[in-house]
Amino acid sequence: MRLSYPPSIKVIQVPCTGRVDILHLLNAIEKGADGVYVAGCMEGECHFITGNIKTKRKVKYVKKTLEDIGVESERVEMFNLSSAQGGRFAEIANEMYEKIKELGPSPLNVNNAA
Repeated sequence: MRLSYPPSIKVIQVPCTGRVDILHLLNAIEKGADGVYVAGCMEGECHFITGNIKTKRKVKYVKKTLEDIGVESERVEMFNLSSAQGGRFAEIANEMYEKIKELGPSPLNVNNAA
């Protein structure tokens, strides 16, 4: 199956979403990403037991942090899907792309500073 999603989306693979840190998410936005999403395994099906549940809490924390500083929390999301859902992965990529396009460039993006 050939997946089709915008070329501006950069995929970074990790062994488990549990390895994604709060700083990774915030640094991504600060260094030029207008949005970030984490695609993890289905809840209860994590090979590393609770990695995806821990990351769900991290994403929630980052969303709250963005809200607290006046930035749209929708710039960071987490989705749960199985490895067999390649089509859904592409669908989510396109949905996030459209959402971020509507929000516009991140005010935290140091590359957008005048």
